[in-house]
Amino acid sequence: MKLAERMSRLGTETAFEVLAKARMLESEGKDIIHLEIGEPDFDTPSNVVQAGVEALENGHTHYGPSPGLMEVRERIAEEVSQTRGISVTADNVVITPGGKPIMFFSILALVDEGDEVLYPNPGFPIYESMIRFVGGVPVPMKLPESRDFNVDVEEVASQITPRTRLMILNSPNNPCGSIIEKREQQELADLAKEHDIMVLSDEIYIRFLYEGQHHSISSFPGMRERTIILDGFSKTYAMTGWRIGFGVMPQELVEPISRLSTNSVSCTASFTQMAVLEAMQGPQDDADSMVAEFKRRRDIIVNGLNRIPGIRCAMPKGAFYVFPSIEGTGMSSREFADGLLEDGGVACLAGESFGEYGKGCVRFSFANSAENIEAALERIERFVSERT
Repeated sequence: MKLAERMSRLGTETAFEVLAKARMLESEGKDIIHLEIGEPDFDTPSNVVQAGVEALENGHTHYGPSPGLMEVRERIAEEVSQTRGISVTADNVVITPGGKPIMFFSILALVDEGDEVLYPNPGFPIYESMIRFVGGVPVPMKLPESRDFNVDVEEVASQITPRTRLMILNSPNNPCGSIIEKREQQELADLAKEHDIMVLSDEIYIRFLYEGQHHSISSFPGMRERTIILDGFSKTYAMTGWRIGFGVMPQELVEPISRLSTNSVSCTASFTQMAVLEAMQGPQDDADSMVAEFKRRRDIIVNGLNRIPGIRCAMPKGAFYVFPSIEGTGMSSREFADGLLEDGGVACLAGESFGEYGKGCVRFSFANSAENIEAALERIERFVSERT
């Protein structure tokens, strides 16, 4: 079978590959501690589950509008207006099956072949994959450890050309857990306006913020009209399997993005939309408790990793990942991740899974119990001591 050439440009998400390998080792009797997958280890809050069940029982089992149910879009607009300090309406909202369609549809709608797209590196691997798939040119915005995994705005400015069409931001960041501070957001906004660049702001981890405040680039003057906010419910409400996310965008983009939805997924399941309506309107105790527990785990894993010779780990300000340097062990990040899984029984991801500037680091997700994290730290320390 001859595949279309574009398929050779399509990447993957390594977390799922490592998860499959870890599951295979488990089937052979090996005990594995999973620190590879970016998924909350909590159940969806019971009130949200019940709302989904009631929606199914009440007939929310049919097609809905491609951009989403109006009452849910209205509630999302209220939430985003409050949390970002901007004024948007339901006419700015498109609901999709997960957050990735907003990434894909935005890039499809805005990027022609040969257009350049700035994106964070290390960063979520699907950014680069989708840019290449549509024929765009990925231009990495380096996030060095020496800058706490934050952008150098002057360097970004030097990378802009007449072909730069889109800038992708992710704060809090996956895999680094870093955030873009207000001053840098303002400077990036100024660049976007000066060079007529659209911005895709991935804010899926907005509730997982342990220090400081969240600043959305959409809140700066002149930026609401050129920003697409990507957000969703998978992380905040432990709803990864429900597949529901959304984009908030300039109104003129809503129709083309909805048309892409019509041509691909038709619409987002109506019963999941009714469930997230309850998630937003109902009590937030479960979500708040989950974030507090993640902060506790963050402190455990960072302190534990920094006690291991050869490992240096910065304290992430958001999300639920750490991205330690393992260069001091003498191993490459790929050797470290593969060896730790096979010999140490701990699953993690090599830094280059998130781009070339991730080399020398690995990503651990602390979406696992504190007890398992403690046990994983013991295994990591033993693995390193045996290899160095």
